[in-house]
Amino acid sequence: MHADAEQASPTERSRHDPRRPAASPARPRSAADRTPGATPGILATGACVPEQVVTNASLATALGVTADWIVDRTGVHERRVAAPGEATSDLATHAARQALDRAGVDAAEVGLIILGTSTPDLPLPATACRVQANLGAWGAYAMDLDAVCTGFVYALDVAHKIMRCDPTLGYAVVIGADTYSRILDYTDRRTSVLFGDGAGAVVLGRSADAAGIAYTRLGSDGRQHDLVRIPAGGSRAPASTATVAHGGHYFTMDGRAVRAFAERKLPELVADATAACGLTVADLDLLVPHQANVRLLREVTKELGFVADQVAISGTHYGNTGAASVPVTLDAAIDAGRVRPGARVLLAAFGGGMTWGSALITWPGGTAGQPTPEELPA
Repeated sequence: MHADAEQASPTERSRHDPRRPAASPARPRSAADRTPGATPGILATGACVPEQVVTNASLATALGVTADWIVDRTGVHERRVAAPGEATSDLATHAARQALDRAGVDAAEVGLIILGTSTPDLPLPATACRVQANLGAWGAYAMDLDAVCTGFVYALDVAHKIMRCDPTLGYAVVIGADTYSRILDYTDRRTSVLFGDGAGAVVLGRSADAAGIAYTRLGSDGRQHDLVRIPAGGSRAPASTATVAHGGHYFTMDGRAVRAFAERKLPELVADATAACGLTVADLDLLVPHQANVRLLREVTKELGFVADQVAISGTHYGNTGAASVPVTLDAAIDAGRVRPGARVLLAAFGGGMTWGSALITWPGGTAGQPTPEELPA
């Protein structure tokens, strides 16, 4: 981690590692290049992580383990944790504002905001409405979407399809943001070492220079709803002194079952996407997976035939940031120059519910042979 990355103010995105280049070949042009009527795509990305760095060493002693024990089992070296008073909406706002600035889009032009999160500021109203107010996006309608760690991919697909159905909708902001530090039991070494806080965002708009969303697929299996959950605090088990005393307000996970699910589902997502788009693993320039467990990701992607340069990993420094995981990792990959003109980038996520989803993003420039949404099967 760069020292200046840890010390940047919450309103700055320069704290993201590695440090942002002055310009990236994958970044879109200014708003003046927009093409009314064009198929919507990604104009720009943004991300935000909190300032506070929590190392393995700072967690290990209280958990009765070593820092190396955490790395060996998770691949995580450190994570970011929101400051007191810093909420999901704050991180989401910073990420969205940065994406809008990069896209050259004024918040007043935004017609839709979808926030994927499972750690809202409050049970109600929607945290997306707080983000709308923070941005001043008065012409937008805003909603939350909870698919746990698949939340961003779900939100991206929903927003893209809404824009394709409504040609009057010029811009949408799609965000994945979570503050899991607020729901973790820091005496539980099975969960507390895995997670961190963060937010990532994209701006969708209509431009020949936008990154095209060529393929998406979503799924869920509610029969496995109890694998990842917060047992209390909802309508089934309302918050009470008893639920708090028994830790019912903390995040829980069946680690073995979730690992087995991930080991099965990630290969399926890759196989389905490549088959539908007429591609092979070798044809993908980058896989951006949900950062559930870095060690697991490296093992599974190697078995699938990916080489290290094809897989984007951010979890070593940020941990599992829930719905923020995929957009934060995508933004970091763009910052590092790993998304070049013409690149094929596959987003793949899975989460509680259980849910899963994927999206193939095709960057403009040198895109011969890449599928378009109209060319893919329904």
